[in-house]
Amino acid sequence: MRHGKKNNHLGRTDSHRSAMLSNLAISLINHKRIFTTVAKAKALRVFVEPIITRSKTDSTHSRRTVFSYLQNKEAVVELFRDVAAKVADRPGGYTRIIKIGNRPGDAAEMCMMELVDFNDLMLSEKAPKKASKTTRRKTTKKAAPKTEGDSSTEEN
Repeated sequence: MRHGKKNNHLGRTDSHRSAMLSNLAISLINHKRIFTTVAKAKALRVFVEPIITRSKTDSTHSRRTVFSYLQNKEAVVELFRDVAAKVADRPGGYTRIIKIGNRPGDAAEMCMMELVDFNDLMLSEKAPKKASKTTRRKTTKKAAPKTEGDSSTEEN
C-alpha cells in the first residue's frame, strides 16, 4: 500500500528516478518543449517548477543550488539567462502539459510538456485583437425600373 507516499516512483529506484528527472529537466530547459509520458511529465512538473522559481533570483547561492539538481552548466546558464528573464513576473505555473494520445507500441499516454512563456502561437492568440469596424451593406440589389419599350414586358 502506498499510504502517505507523495511522489510517483515511476518503477525506478531513487537514484535512477532523480537522474531521469534531472535529464528531463535539462532537455526541457534547453529545448523549451519535450514529448514524454503523462506520468513522467507530472513528476517533472513537481521537480522543475521550484528550480525555475529559484532561478528568478540570480545569486551565487541560487546558481549552486540549481546546479546541484541539474548537473549541467549549459542548462544552468540557459535557465538563468533566458528562462528567468521571461518568467520574472509570473507567480508560478511555468509549464504546460498537453496530452497528445497514446504511444503505438505500448499504448502509454503521451503528452507534450512545454515552458509556457516560450510558445509563440499561444502568446500571439493571447494578445488583444483590434476590433475591426463592421459596416452594413445591403445584400439584395434594387430591381431595375421597368420601361415601356422593354420587350420582355410586352405581350403579343
